[in-house]
Amino acid sequence: MATKKKFRIPGLTFSWKRALGITRLKQAIARKTGIPTTRQGRQRKLERTLFKAIFGKKK
Repeated sequence: MATKKKFRIPGLTFSWKRALGITRLKQAIARKTGIPTTRQGRQRKLERTLFKAIFGKKK
């Protein structure tokens, strides 16, 4: 039995978070505080901070 394929236009998607302004608010908070809002971004920032605290900054 064949499966029904949905017709989609590439690059045309809808995001309810962007429509409500949540994405823009998160970006603004991240820029002002300097703390990333994504999990991966927070992990990278923490790793960099710990690495600099242990080994010091390069001059």
